[in-house]
Amino acid sequence: MNPKLKLALSSTTLVASISILLSYNILAPPAVPGSYHLHNAKTIRLDSAFGPESLAFDANGDGPYSGVADGRILKWQGDAVGWTDFAFTSSHREDCVRPFAPEMEHICGRPLGLRFDKKTGDLYIADAYFGLQVVGPAGGLATQLITEAEGQPLYFTNDMDIDELDDVIYFTDTSTSFRRRQFLPSIFTTDKTGRLLKYNKSSKEVTVLLRGLAFANGVALSKDSSFVLVAETTTCRILRLWLRGPNAGNVEVFSELPGFPDNIRRNKKGEFWVALHAKKGLVAKLALSYSLFGNTVLKLPLSFKQLHSLFIGGKPHAIAVKLSENGEILEVLEDTEGKTMRFISEVEEKDGKLWIGSVMMPFVGIYHL
Repeated sequence: MNPKLKLALSSTTLVASISILLSYNILAPPAVPGSYHLHNAKTIRLDSAFGPESLAFDANGDGPYSGVADGRILKWQGDAVGWTDFAFTSSHREDCVRPFAPEMEHICGRPLGLRFDKKTGDLYIADAYFGLQVVGPAGGLATQLITEAEGQPLYFTNDMDIDELDDVIYFTDTSTSFRRRQFLPSIFTTDKTGRLLKYNKSSKEVTVLLRGLAFANGVALSKDSSFVLVAETTTCRILRLWLRGPNAGNVEVFSELPGFPDNIRRNKKGEFWVALHAKKGLVAKLALSYSLFGNTVLKLPLSFKQLHSLFIGGKPHAIAVKLSENGEILEVLEDTEGKTMRFISEVEEKDGKLWIGSVMMPFVGIYHL
């Protein structure tokens, strides 16, 4: 038999076998013991928009504001008005007409992490393709602040937090090799080119604080700004970099998690909510443990949807974890069947509610604590 034909047939057989395993939920990760059910959350749908990855409230408590897949920042104005356009990250919007068009992200922009400077009212935006940006309280076209660090372009700007006392922004560049729309290959190949950076708003200087991170993602400062947390998605853990005190400059593992962390948000008590994109299933464990396995999976004739299904264990679900100031797991919220929430990217606690974003869904969730 022709070697190429033999390889094609074996690949087809393997893909068919994978499809059977997924259909019977054989690869699905188990529920986390003691987790509460997140399927009781309510949802607010987005009109002609997709993927509200991050959520932010302004100094007046209005919002939330959220960036969506076509490059816009939307503002929630309540049930009577709904979502309205607030800002956008690219001026080239002529062809940005579809809610979800990954091939257009480098033109339309893809806003991810959002943070308000409560003193100025400015909204800071981590756009995956256009770097760190800012827009004033009136909205409109955002201004680019940073597009490179140490002569290396920001390739996948992801999330941030603001230290308003020092006028410093801590932010992540997820990878210097993969763009946002290539996030699955980045994880399956265990790429470790992510960075944590610091931007001084006064001097305009950018400093690389950490490098060699495996999918650098969510960022959050402690209540006293003595340390900053950064999510390392591929390794399913949160790292802590001490900024002040006797441990300043030291890095340590803050928390090990049962899945892949996205954004981190601190509540008023100083605790941290971490949204997990998915729990770590069998295929993900194998891919992260054996590079040959991960690279082999990427060579299979799989669509993005099939590859993502493999990554999450074949069963859409949602899981959020609350951590103490010391990294201990205090609470787990989970929608094991994906009935209401799926693939969540951020959990923002406000006034007894959790506002929940999802990078892959057309709605925002609200869960009453």
